[in-house]
Amino acid sequence: MDFRHAFGSIGAGHMAEAVIAAAIRGGVCRPRDSLVSDPLPERRTLFADRFGVAVTADNARVVSECACVMLAVKPQGFAEVAAELRDLFTPRHLAVSIMAGVSTARVSELLGGRPRVVRVMPNLPIMVGAGMSGLCAGPSATPEDMELVRRLFDTGGETLVVSDESMIDAVTAVSGSGPAYFYAFVEAIVAGGTACGLTEAEALRLARAACLGAGRMMIDTGESPAELRRKVTSRGGTTQAALDHLAGCGVDRAIREAVLAAFRRARELGS
Repeated sequence: MDFRHAFGSIGAGHMAEAVIAAAIRGGVCRPRDSLVSDPLPERRTLFADRFGVAVTADNARVVSECACVMLAVKPQGFAEVAAELRDLFTPRHLAVSIMAGVSTARVSELLGGRPRVVRVMPNLPIMVGAGMSGLCAGPSATPEDMELVRRLFDTGGETLVVSDESMIDAVTAVSGSGPAYFYAFVEAIVAGGTACGLTEAEALRLARAACLGAGRMMIDTGESPAELRRKVTSRGGTTQAALDHLAGCGVDRAIREAVLAAFRRARELGS
């Protein structure tokens, strides 16, 4: 089998878009060496126009023409997709799964046990170079496979390799879903700002800058969130009043339980 393309993606959703945007921007994938499939014409058009990659509605063409195939379909629909493709995969293929909750063993099983498998849990900020991706090798994946996948996802930010695959579900709960927790928190801050009399645009600008600055300080100083929080908080001041209210509402407990809920859901998706 002679592969026409180095990289292909089955699925052209938002996460696939983020990964491909980063890979092309980082020079790891060239548009002419990439092929993306999706059933929706509008998604195919977006990828062709924005990235200059080849597109198709035929998943089988991606497997036939690409050495490295990213599996970017919904976990609930993977068994159906795999049934159509399993006979096309060979030991020469590297399958890179970004599906939440689906183990490398399950991917390998549904694809006939032939391709090498690496599992990745990225997050959406990979699109702007600020992503975080957890990586885990399947049983047949080689060190060269892991290096290739690490380079691919490093173009969009950072990567963390975990040796225990069960921890990928924890990565999903913390960094995979984490941006959504953050956006929900910012939405709530903006709502509080408008309740204080600011316009929504003013509140959003202030909240966005505060959150960006807080994140940058955590990264650049290397100090713990607890220590930075103490530096911001004066006894009896405005920040202390806000934090006391959050504690009284059980916000810290609710956030911990939210992460655990995402973790449990990731496990359910793979069962």
